[in-house]
Amino acid sequence: MIKMTFKPVTHVLFDMDGLLLNTEDLYTIGFQKIASRYGKEFTFSLKNKIMGQQSKEFARIIINELDLPLTPDEFLTETRKFFNDLFPQCRIMPGVEKLIYHLHKNNIPMGLATSSSIESYELKACQHRKLFDLLPYKTWGTSDPQVKNGKPSPDIFFVAAAKFPDKPATEKCLVFEDSINGVKAARAAGMQVVMVPDPRLDRSLATEATIILNSMEDFQPELFGLPPFENNNI
Repeated sequence: MIKMTFKPVTHVLFDMDGLLLNTEDLYTIGFQKIASRYGKEFTFSLKNKIMGQQSKEFARIIINELDLPLTPDEFLTETRKFFNDLFPQCRIMPGVEKLIYHLHKNNIPMGLATSSSIESYELKACQHRKLFDLLPYKTWGTSDPQVKNGKPSPDIFFVAAAKFPDKPATEKCLVFEDSINGVKAARAAGMQVVMVPDPRLDRSLATEATIILNSMEDFQPELFGLPPFENNNI
């Protein structure tokens, strides 16, 4: 096995959808409901193409790929009806609570860098306030005018890193992502990135990831110079 080497970091940024919460499963349900009306299928390949993007961007791509007779605004209005019910049901992904509580206990600065709007975030996080309160520096890409371009552009990670009070260099920030677009964005920002992808993803498509894990439960903080887990950490 090839021994991999990583650079030490001081700050951590988390994506949200599909990484902290199982919302990607819920997005698939909502998008397929719309696609089914027109006899179309929202495929995993299309899902990979849009993951991590801002709402107007992914709506435009879905419409074009599936040839739907909707405008992006109409598509988002229709899907919002489903998501208002679905998002409050979302669950925290395995290993997430253990890692975030561990980093918080060890005073590692953490932030959220999600392409979601603040309105969408509120629906998703409403049952998990205690956890998300441990990520004080939050960037909602769709709602933040400073984030000019969505992932795979690096904008969101530059904006998110700048919110840390001590303004760390980008190479000192470690990003956690589940999407190829998110990985590309983090690398373009000069950051290392831990990818925890959907198990169906062809990993050969994610060569830019610093490391790829099956689950957040597999992460070893000490690889990146962060405090190692203790027994009964949470």
